[in-house]
Amino acid sequence: MKILLVQDYLRNGGTERQTLLLAHGFQAAGHATRLLTFRPGGTLAPLAADLDHRPLQRRDWHLDWWAPGLARAARGFAPDIVLTMGRMANCRGAQLQSAVPRAAVLATMRTGKTLPLSFVRSLAKVRHVVANSRAAADRLAHDYRVPREHLSVIHNSLVFPPGTSRRPRPASAEKLRRDHGASAATTVFLCVAMFRPEKNQRALLSIVRDLPPDADWQLWLGGTGPALAACRQQAQRLGLTDRVKFLGFQADPTPLYAAADLAVLTSTRESLSNFLIEAQAHGLPAVAYAAQGVDEAMLPGESGQLIEQGDERAFRTTLAELIASPTRCEAMSTAAATFARAHFAPDRQIQAYLDLFHRLSHPATP
Repeated sequence: MKILLVQDYLRNGGTERQTLLLAHGFQAAGHATRLLTFRPGGTLAPLAADLDHRPLQRRDWHLDWWAPGLARAARGFAPDIVLTMGRMANCRGAQLQSAVPRAAVLATMRTGKTLPLSFVRSLAKVRHVVANSRAAADRLAHDYRVPREHLSVIHNSLVFPPGTSRRPRPASAEKLRRDHGASAATTVFLCVAMFRPEKNQRALLSIVRDLPPDADWQLWLGGTGPALAACRQQAQRLGLTDRVKFLGFQADPTPLYAAADLAVLTSTRESLSNFLIEAQAHGLPAVAYAAQGVDEAMLPGESGQLIEQGDERAFRTTLAELIASPTRCEAMSTAAATFARAHFAPDRQIQAYLDLFHRLSHPATP
């Protein structure tokens, strides 16, 4: 098969990492694979060096929506399959299906945000839609009237493969803890996510502020974004600067997963949390607010605890209980690693895409 992936820009985001993982997987499986991006460059662009990667803008005009020559580029490749990744690329689904009518154009649903009108219109024109969670597929069927027979669910893949065991903790992880002032007895909460309003890191600061005064904990926050400055100011106002560590951009958060103890997430909107999947695969139990797809990224009650959206008291109580129960945390750690490694293995997800592509390229004869 000839497979064309379309993405606006290779910024450091979950969707962009999934795009690169899939492109490499399709290429390794022997399929002619091309990646079209609207903009050149990007934080993750070096990871596309061994791919057939073609940016449409000759220089970076910093316009995520501008895709000059998109239809011409698609026709020139003559794909069997076109997979659009991210909001901007999905807004071009209808255009792509018209440009290459013999190809199966697949949209993807990987967001909890409201969809732009051009995205919604494309949903009615493309051949198929892949959602990264059952909750996202239900939303497509209910809110956007996408027929169920045109929907498939393929969860996100693990991007950062875990080691074989968390025990004993690697020397590099112990050093990282010491560098941040965390002792062997300190419980380190970790959240790696863009600082955007919907990621709601400010709620985490309110939650940990009122943990029992004798609890030994730290909160590590990895990532950058527009809400970072406000979070820093809030941590200072709450007197948490000694316990809350802002760790900045993480090209590879694997060392943080090895050094932390619990994954925490207070997002108000999700589709399927890459962070929770990765953290659990590395053996971190998860405590998270209920949002779209979060219950599919964990085993509530086994690999982690799902908290009703906005219930800071319940979130805080759960953290305090886990701090006080290392044995329970260890059992949850084992369940988290087993679950995430089995259900989100890259080979499994890549094959699910290829099987779907084959069905769409070779429809059954009535």
